[in-house]
Amino acid sequence: MERTTCLIAGGGPAGMFLGLMLARGGIEVMVLEKHGDFLRDFRGDTVHPTTLELIDALGLREDFAKLPQRRLNDIQIPIGGRMVPLATFAHIPGRHKYVAMVPQWDLLDLLARAGDVEPTFRLRMNTEAVDLAYEGGTVAGVRYRTKDGATGEIRADLTVACDGRSSVLRAAAGLGVHNWPTPFDAWWFRIPRNGTDPAGLIPVVSAHRVAVLFDRGDYWQSATLIAKGSDTDLRTRQPVGVIMRDLGAVAPWLGDRTDALRTWDEVKLLDVKLDRVDRWYTDGLLCIGDAAHAMSPVGGVGINLAVQDAVATARILGPKLLSHTVTTADLARVQRRRALPTAVVQSMQRLAHAGVIRPAVAGRLDVSNATETPTALRVFRRIPVVRSLPTFLVGRGVLPEPVPAFARRD
Repeated sequence: MERTTCLIAGGGPAGMFLGLMLARGGIEVMVLEKHGDFLRDFRGDTVHPTTLELIDALGLREDFAKLPQRRLNDIQIPIGGRMVPLATFAHIPGRHKYVAMVPQWDLLDLLARAGDVEPTFRLRMNTEAVDLAYEGGTVAGVRYRTKDGATGEIRADLTVACDGRSSVLRAAAGLGVHNWPTPFDAWWFRIPRNGTDPAGLIPVVSAHRVAVLFDRGDYWQSATLIAKGSDTDLRTRQPVGVIMRDLGAVAPWLGDRTDALRTWDEVKLLDVKLDRVDRWYTDGLLCIGDAAHAMSPVGGVGINLAVQDAVATARILGPKLLSHTVTTADLARVQRRRALPTAVVQSMQRLAHAGVIRPAVAGRLDVSNATETPTALRVFRRIPVVRSLPTFLVGRGVLPEPVPAFARRD
């Protein structure tokens, strides 16, 4: 039976950042990732200013700069055939006044390489945590299964569940989850991008289609919204090409790519969830990131929130893990620290669902054919405080976490 001090289930951003920071503090840490690589269709690619500051503090700025990336400085929306500026990150505080769009697999590979340098860091690919292991009623590690079917146990002083919105370990611990209904799901697909296209993040809102286009350089990543639970019906009764036809009607610069989607196999479904665990921990186990609070894709803030959870976890629990004295009260401190920003962000997302997403998906928020900028948008753009709030919440979040001194290399 293997043993480590901290066992992290899940090699996403929260798990990898946490593993690297703890290893920088001399703590034995093992990260389990069930896949053989980090390539995923649904990997979010947004790296927010606070995460960029974390990368700087960890001494990874130069390596990160070498990764393929685009910078999101502004948000525009097509109205009446023209692009109307909606918001900018130029006025948020801090060094990084943009969101970096970086393939997440490249970022995770960078963190894995940085972790390999640390003698107490170990990353095990093709190894999935499938259940909790107990000792005297306390979580004492995990049971795992490898890709080739081998099984075993790894014991740990602390197990951290970073295994996502459908967390196996959260379910195994029987932690209660509060769910909020969501009015939409999302279709996820790629569209070729031309050099003459506008840049940045482009919301598309019409009576027939609601989407967000993310500039990835040589292609657009599209999140097209559909009514909750309507995926099967829509795929059955309409050809896939109708998606690009509707987008091209609102964004004329896509008009030469109406045949970009050829089969429904190119369109992946994201089942949107919004939930939060009532209690993020039990003896020997802590849930963070999506395992503690699944976020709606509204604002693209889920990754940033998860990474900030990891920073708080490393700072609060690092010294305790090093001395092997972590208690359940220490785990409760992590939840208390991160409960407020989580609740604020999810409350904002619920308001956006009710006030914007639901009417938009129902076709009641069409701005595509307006002859002038709608009054609500003009008011939004003219009031600095109101205009800056969304980009501040997206870019900086609530209660950014200070990086633990033992992990810094800046």
